[in-house]
Amino acid sequence: MKIITVLGARPQFIKAAPVSRVLREKHTEIIVHTGQHYDPNMSDIFFEELNIPKPDYHLAVGSGSHGKQTGEMLQKLEEIVLDEKPDYLLVYGDTNSTLAGALVAAKLHIPVIHIEAGLRSFNKKMPEEINRIMTDHVSEFLFCPTDTAVENLKNENITRNVFNIGDVMYDAVLYNRAIAEEKSTILEDNGLEKKGYHLITIHRAENTDDVQNMQNILEAFSKIDTVKVWPLHPRTKNKLASYGIDVNAIPNLKLIDPVGYLDMLTLVSNAKKIITDSGGVQKEAYFMKVPCITVREQTEWVETLEEDANIIAGTSVDKILEAVQKNVEPSYKDVFGDGMASEKIVEIIETQS
Repeated sequence: MKIITVLGARPQFIKAAPVSRVLREKHTEIIVHTGQHYDPNMSDIFFEELNIPKPDYHLAVGSGSHGKQTGEMLQKLEEIVLDEKPDYLLVYGDTNSTLAGALVAAKLHIPVIHIEAGLRSFNKKMPEEINRIMTDHVSEFLFCPTDTAVENLKNENITRNVFNIGDVMYDAVLYNRAIAEEKSTILEDNGLEKKGYHLITIHRAENTDDVQNMQNILEAFSKIDTVKVWPLHPRTKNKLASYGIDVNAIPNLKLIDPVGYLDMLTLVSNAKKIITDSGGVQKEAYFMKVPCITVREQTEWVETLEEDANIIAGTSVDKILEAVQKNVEPSYKDVFGDGMASEKIVEIIETQS
């Protein structure tokens, strides 16, 4: 069996690591890196740390508008698929790379495998929501991380070849957490104490493209006394510069460059609380039982909201501060599978092929 895997962004590299490890035991995998995340700290380091084979193709698409970026991916991916003639094309999540891969394969009659299918925020202003919906509707195999995702697909009349196999990111966390504890020195390097800081990640377009949202978020940060650690995403850094916003004036804020996966696991697991707009970080916080505050109006990971393990604060200064100050002790249920999602995915594809 020959499968083309299309990757483009940090969360997809993380998800691909455990799946590729199992897939390559018996089958051929061709990895295409679109270059959607092109900063070495957002891309190269993940392939190295997670032992993902180097991409067979690198499209070097880089940043740009949704139309420009997706269009360039479509053109380049089509040539590769026609040349390689795979049995399947596999995509992860909800990025422009996901959509481009799915559209190319579907139009060339190559069955699409969508890992992390069925997620819905029910907010079509989010480009990720459009990408999810369109990818799900052209996919042959839909691997869902939760029962909620399966139900979302059912509500859209998608029931064939839909499987709840758990979350492949949970597979990755279980595999790499002990390695991170052994190898990462991020806390020592930055003078951080365990449970002595809040971890921040902000990169979603709904926030970074809205100057008022960013001003509100930063005002909230300025009123949080605890040490705050912020690995600054290149997109966010560029947007702040374009707005003329200087974050260096925020008290107790430690800006650092984007970090690799092992360092990020260490930062997440040892944080007092996490403030984010990232879907992946919301889950990592849940996996490692760290309270999370999400600066968005919705989340596709509704399971994390139970018992205030994750609090939706939007971009209201007051709501963010209220969530940060709230004492919570969630029970953290096993809603994301048993850490064997990758094995289940490969087994299902083998038996159905």
